[in-house]
Amino acid sequence: RCMFNFFLLFKMGKGTNKVGIVGKYGPRYGSSIRKQLKKIEIDQHKKYECFFCGKHNIKRKSIGIWRCNSCWREIAGGAWNFTTQAALTAKSTIRRLRDLEDK
Repeated sequence: RCMFNFFLLFKMGKGTNKVGIVGKYGPRYGSSIRKQLKKIEIDQHKKYECFFCGKHNIKRKSIGIWRCNSCWREIAGGAWNFTTQAALTAKSTIRRLRDLEDK
């Protein structure tokens, strides 16, 4: 009985309910900046699909360098996202020009 009361007094926190990964910053930096940072950090830490081996195993190694943990290929990408908007634009332009050349 005495031990049970002890655990009720010193119960650990439940973690974060809304803020998620940016809970580590606490009340600092303001809510709108932390919301933007949450999107960036979620994209930065999630795994992406490797277009060499087809597995969902690409993780960020360092700024702009992404590595597949199954086939060990390193790919240059964005700083926080695997692909950037500029890379997608260039890829679609190249595809469009190739289609025009084939016709």
